[in-house]
Amino acid sequence: MEAHSSTLIIPFLIFTGAAVMATFALYMRQAMLVAYIILGLLMGPALFKIVDGGEEAMQIAANIGIVLLLFLLGLDLSPIKLIKVVRTTALPTLVSSLIFSLPGIAVGYILNFDLVSIMVLAISTMFSSTIIGLKLLPTTVLHHKPTGEIIISILLLQDVIAILIILGIRLFYSGGEGFNFSLPFIKLLMLPVMIALAYLLQKYLLVKLLLRYDKIKEYVFLLMIGWCFGIAQLTAWLGFSYEIGAFIAGVLMATHPIAAYVADALKPLRDFFMIIFFFALGSSIAPQSVAAIFLPALILASILLLLKPWVFEWLLHRSGTERTRAKEVG
Repeated sequence: MEAHSSTLIIPFLIFTGAAVMATFALYMRQAMLVAYIILGLLMGPALFKIVDGGEEAMQIAANIGIVLLLFLLGLDLSPIKLIKVVRTTALPTLVSSLIFSLPGIAVGYILNFDLVSIMVLAISTMFSSTIIGLKLLPTTVLHHKPTGEIIISILLLQDVIAILIILGIRLFYSGGEGFNFSLPFIKLLMLPVMIALAYLLQKYLLVKLLLRYDKIKEYVFLLMIGWCFGIAQLTAWLGFSYEIGAFIAGVLMATHPIAAYVADALKPLRDFFMIIFFFALGSSIAPQSVAAIFLPALILASILLLLKPWVFEWLLHRSGTERTRAKEVG
């Protein structure tokens, strides 16, 4: 009985605590994910050590939530719609990334950071948090509207730019062994090949299985989860993120009639793992390092909070988005 109790104590603390904290968050008119992060900070090893250990298992569960989130987002965007939205957002995303890197460079230079730290800071300020941004979108309201589609497109394009920057870094330096020109290019060229392979699997295998066994809901559920994580793993083997693979898997299934059913069926599972993700995020915060980073973090957060809405509004409006929608996205 003691082993059984110790096995269940962590999920009890996480989810019961999350329910209590989420109630306070809603009364304070805050997003529930803020409650999950604070709960992780309080219960994690940094402060009260109520939940101490099992960090690897929590991280795995958190990654599952991220993959499911991106898969569901892909199910809401057909390839044609995605291409149309990307055409509108590609240039604003690229220009805004360059603009947002400037505060990182300036703050790092003023605070006498070394060159590597300034580069890392500049790269980090170029992008938004895809997971937090998408989680804050009202699922049933914005995901299916142009505003939500634009936001999703910008966030995913930022992920692609981040991957290209990482590949660029590896292009000039790889593991202390000097220049390595072949590996990044091979990985970059393999991405379209992987997408084509996934499309063929979807068209000639996955769809046929769904048509034959679509009345067995348990099998459909299992098949879609296997498809999601299979493509995500294939993408990871090529050096890209699991999230991009999961999104590609979702987009390829978006035109199939089963997509709506799969999206509804997976949402509770996604929410379950996303709670663990934000709890793990909070538990990974080290309060002892806050004093050293508080000032630059506060300065950067303030600058970006003021700068980002205006920049996105201006760039999107110039790219053809109506001003009201551009302002809403910003």
